[in-house]
Amino acid sequence: MVTKRRKNILVSYLILLITTSLSSCISQETEHIHHITLEDLKKDVIGKDVQLIDVRTTSEYNAGHIDDAININYFEKELFLDRISKLDKNKPIYLYCHIGGRSGKASKTLEKQGFKTIYDFTGGWKSWQKGLNKVKEIKKE
Repeated sequence: MVTKRRKNILVSYLILLITTSLSSCISQETEHIHHITLEDLKKDVIGKDVQLIDVRTTSEYNAGHIDDAININYFEKELFLDRISKLDKNKPIYLYCHIGGRSGKASKTLEKQGFKTIYDFTGGWKSWQKGLNKVKEIKKE
């Protein structure tokens, strides 16, 4: 009986831990932070003069990135803060990472640094690649 109870407590704890971890990876919208979809990104960013930031590592960026994105690695904290300080805080800024965890955290950092309008492409590079693959499949048909 004690073993079953401990097992139930452990399972409950693990469920709570997983739920908390997943929700912390997704940036919450605020007055300054807004989530955008792949369609929004294509419509509002691609081919336009915007601040598009890829917050992934340099090696991830070099393996492929969205055209016109500049790479500012979120994990290099001092360099990240230095480079974002040179951006226009009053102009909208668009962020992405691989799937949304780092861009969510970076969005909060930018908000604390005084950026007024932050768009977090939470689908990230993975969603972008998936969209590109769909286009390639359509062209093959």
